[in-house]
Formats: sequence, structure tokens, C-alpha cells
Amino acid sequence: MYTLQTKACFDSAHFLKGYEGKCANLHGHRWTVEVELAAEELQPDGQCRGMVMDFSEVKSVLREEANRLDHCLLIEADSLKPVTMEALKDEGFRVLEFPFRPTAENFAKYFYDLMKQKGCPVTQVRVYETPNNCAGYRE
Repeated sequence: MYTLQTKACFDSAHFLKGYEGKCANLHGHRWTVEVELAAEELQPDGQCRGMVMDFSEVKSVLREEANRLDHCLLIEADSLKPVTMEALKDEGFRVLEFPFRPTAENFAKYFYDLMKQKGCPVTQVRVYETPNNCAGYRE
């Protein structure tokens, strides 16, 4: 089995609605996303001969999404009052809503699905909230 691994980082804030503890408060992370790809065989011909996949393609997919999530507030849909959302948008803040609670676990699955959808032979994704704490997803 051949494997590739790359990572990207972004800085964003979030909070966990309904959580009893510090993470219920708005706070930020330097998120790091590590993606692993694998293949039984290397590509036999063409520009990518001898590769699982061109690193530049993998990095492009991952970094595009990391850049989209960088320096914004990541929230679960409907976790803020409409008046709060409107005030944030009126102030020019970028807020991205997701159909899931913005946990490292959920973002690991989110990035896994994204990489798979973009044609990457992804096997595992790890999302670090801190240098010592990460969550992963693999099928």
C-alpha cells in the first residue's frame, strides 16, 4: 500500500452550543488538518506515472477549503439568534454555518467527504484543535 500525507492549517473561532464547560464560550483555534491518501498501485502512465496522486492536486483541494475557513466564525446552523447573526454580518464578520456542531470530530468527517468528493483516494483525516488534541475519521 502506497500512502501520501499532507496538511493545511487555518485559524478560526467556534463555540459549542449546549456544552457545559469552557468550550460553550466563543474561542479560537489554530486548526491543523492532516489528510492521508492511499493506493494499492501507482499510476502507470502519464504525468503522474509512479505516483498515488500529484501532491499539487491534493494540496490544492485541501488548501482551498482551509483558506475558505480561515479567519471566520464556524457555527452550527441556527445556534445563534437571528438578531446576533444580523449584527455580526452588519459588522462585516465572516460567519460560516454548518449542518453539524463544529467539533474536531465533525470537521474530520467533513474534510474526509470533501477530499473523497474531489476524487482523492483519502483513507484518513485528522483534525487538530491544539498541537496535542486531535480527532480523526476513516471508513
